[in-house]
Amino acid sequence: MWQVVGQSRVVSLLQRSLERGSIAHAYLVAGPPHVGKMTLALELAQALNCQGEGPPCGVCDSCQKIASGKHADVQIIGLNSNGATEISIDQIREIQHSSNLPPFEGRHKVFIIDGAELMSTEAANCLLKTLEEPAAGVIFILLTTSGGVLPATVVSRCQQLELPPLPASEVENVLSQRWGVEQQRAGLLARLCHGCLGWAILAASDERLLQQRAERIEGLLDIIGGDYESRFAYVNQLVTWFSQSRGLVREILDLWLDWWRDLLLVKLGSNSAITNIDHEATLVDIAKSYRLKQIRAVINGIQATGEQLRQNANPRLAFEVLMLSIPPGRGG
Repeated sequence: MWQVVGQSRVVSLLQRSLERGSIAHAYLVAGPPHVGKMTLALELAQALNCQGEGPPCGVCDSCQKIASGKHADVQIIGLNSNGATEISIDQIREIQHSSNLPPFEGRHKVFIIDGAELMSTEAANCLLKTLEEPAAGVIFILLTTSGGVLPATVVSRCQQLELPPLPASEVENVLSQRWGVEQQRAGLLARLCHGCLGWAILAASDERLLQQRAERIEGLLDIIGGDYESRFAYVNQLVTWFSQSRGLVREILDLWLDWWRDLLLVKLGSNSAITNIDHEATLVDIAKSYRLKQIRAVINGIQATGEQLRQNANPRLAFEVLMLSIPPGRGG
């Protein structure tokens, strides 16, 4: 029984391939973080090695081992825990060697590359050789948030599967019915996760995620209501965070983008469509301080800053320009 939620088209495609014995030797599964890519990959690995009826049954010895990460023929490859920023060629060479060996306890060997867009150029080229001449019974599943940055030669040798974000209503229903989340909280999490159920499930069980969000909103409100001295002091924090974790800063900018989009929606009278529904009163109050043109300019500035950072622009300069683009207002 497939457990991945809201991806019936992709699940049906894989189910038909399993029934016909026409599984591809490589898949490229693309979608935003926490949308269900790893869940789908593990369930496909279970289905390929399932010992029960109606694979993946989820209860046989093989399915249980894969779910717990203890199956000898299913390997997950990602960033090393030593602070590496790329998946190295040595990691790919290791799985190349392993792929040439017969399965140890299952019918298929499955290699899941988590964050395939993080492969170094050398690693991607090394993997390409294996994808061009796949061994029998070996399946590669590449998971990525951005298939566009992978070499076209690698992409062309994979069957591509796209996992789109889920509608907020579907996320809310799953949270309340399957996970027992209280209705109001489920509604908030469904908005905040942007269709990525995995994040909502994590946030439902880990208060730290919502506390972290609250702290980031507080920081944003300080920026909106503060003077330029306090804004440039915050730039120093952003630069430090960026040097430690680019992903952290991307999350902060995404939250800012949501906030200013909400201000735009409030200004247009579309309060029912906002993301931060628990801060509606604050948004209504702050929106009074801005014209539509100003709000749109800030949204454009946040988007431009994100793009500049992706292109390795000077982070301090990018953040300073962003701070100058935010008109002074009320912090709530």
